[in-house]
Amino acid sequence: MRILIIGASGSIGQVTRKYFIQHSSDYLTLMARHTTSLQKDFNPNREQIFSGDALDQQQLQAALEKQEVVFAAVSGQIPQIAQALVEQMPRAHVQRLIFITSMGIYNEIPPTVEISGNLKDNPALKPYRQAADIIEASKLNYTIIRPGWFDNAADTDYQLTQKGELFGGHDVSRISIANLVFRLAHDPQLGSRASLGINRV
Repeated sequence: MRILIIGASGSIGQVTRKYFIQHSSDYLTLMARHTTSLQKDFNPNREQIFSGDALDQQQLQAALEKQEVVFAAVSGQIPQIAQALVEQMPRAHVQRLIFITSMGIYNEIPPTVEISGNLKDNPALKPYRQAADIIEASKLNYTIIRPGWFDNAADTDYQLTQKGELFGGHDVSRISIANLVFRLAHDPQLGSRASLGINRV
């Protein structure tokens, strides 16, 4: 399988890249604006590094060529990147999109989870909600992932919640997110056109 990781130099992108290399024979395209950190442990037989900006139409089209799955873990202009993917993926005949947003974008964090993280309380979540709305309005086979606060623990003990359900907990390990992305990438029906919260059990 050929997988494009956008935001590959970020913390989620790097952990997910390593997880795929260790648990699959997939081919990875690692896209980031700054690619120096991607040289570490680079496997030329299974990886290619693509220095580019997802908001540049030509660069994004080039990165999407021959891909089967797109995983985006980005920061900055998140709604604009979501819009670019929604527009450019069908042109490249790529349908599967896995996109990281944030817990709280649907005001789904219950009072029992001690964090002021819902959209109504935290305007910083607005771009994540905008990105989710753009993706949900598309015809792509998407899965939106809404993680809790992520850490570097080694566990993969996590639970998933659907859109409309209360969020289950406060935090989650990066490797748990990588495990979920791996499962979603290899099963196009899992989480199809869904928004999944993920938190540590």
